[in-house]
Amino acid sequence: MLNLIWTMLAGYLTGRIFLKVKIPGGMMIGSIAGAALLNIATNMAYMPYAGRLAAQIIAGAFIGVGLEKCDLKRLKTIYKPAITLIAGMLVLNIVSGFMIYYFSHLDLMTSLMSAIPGGISDIPIISEEMGADSSKVALLQFVRLVFGLGVFPSMIAKISKMKYFENSINKDVYKRTSSSFYNLNCMLLTLAVAAVFGIIGKLSGIPSASLVFSMISVIVLKLSTNKACMPRSMRKFAQLLAGCYIGSSFTLSDAAEMRFLIVSSIILLVGYFTACFVIGNILNKKYRLPLDEAMLAATPAGASDMALISAEIGIESSDVIVLQIIRMITAVSLFPQIMRAIAMIAS
Repeated sequence: MLNLIWTMLAGYLTGRIFLKVKIPGGMMIGSIAGAALLNIATNMAYMPYAGRLAAQIIAGAFIGVGLEKCDLKRLKTIYKPAITLIAGMLVLNIVSGFMIYYFSHLDLMTSLMSAIPGGISDIPIISEEMGADSSKVALLQFVRLVFGLGVFPSMIAKISKMKYFENSINKDVYKRTSSSFYNLNCMLLTLAVAAVFGIIGKLSGIPSASLVFSMISVIVLKLSTNKACMPRSMRKFAQLLAGCYIGSSFTLSDAAEMRFLIVSSIILLVGYFTACFVIGNILNKKYRLPLDEAMLAATPAGASDMALISAEIGIESSDVIVLQIIRMITAVSLFPQIMRAIAMIAS
């Protein structure tokens, strides 16, 4: 019990420091670093399996409350771009995963999971169930997130303003209505529903089912009653649990192997840049989405982050956010199962 407290404390303090200095995914990456340093220095780091299960349930619930009824209505209009986006991301995932596998020391499952365009809170903890090296997956997902938030949006803004790519598309601007609120009773109801279905998912024996089942159950609760809510602090708590779980198994030999991830990071970033440009142009040419909006939809970052970034670079339509939510739900629920099947066939 004392080891668990020390692990949580080390993860929390390091996570808070990372958040203070504005590191993307700070609580997740910081808690991994804190628990890992504790384990390397003292061999005392400990996080039970229940911590991982709780992290999956909370993460699934948080994704679920992000979906709105208006998103489903809007999907009737943008389902073709959404299918194209998901198909493009799946191809990117497979190609990048195999390239990382062939040009690095990572095993195939770790390589494929590292390239999933999901969330830094979700994919590392799912990868643990899939038999991948979750610490390496977390680091590569961190690289994706940093460049997705810090580099891609400004690059997209510059590219879309070039004369060759200049937008001539006049498009009706879609405004998304958010029903986000906080109520203690609704939060407890949301957590209870997510926990029940998350445990059912665990008992099913299907990898990553805990997160997926809790996510789907909360989506149903949200759309049918509009009583689902989840404060941002709960996402930070899930990141803390997941980070401490991953970091607690981190050893000195794992730290030494991190230098081999440079090549993997370069492959991942080149793949995402190429996909952002190619998929963005397809959405622009075929479905008449403005180029900056189309490329931002194909950027590997989170929906909530895109909501802030899109406004900063002058994009008023909420289609980017809807497409990002669809990408996130699909990447978390389907992509890991597809990657697992591919890894099993390849081996």
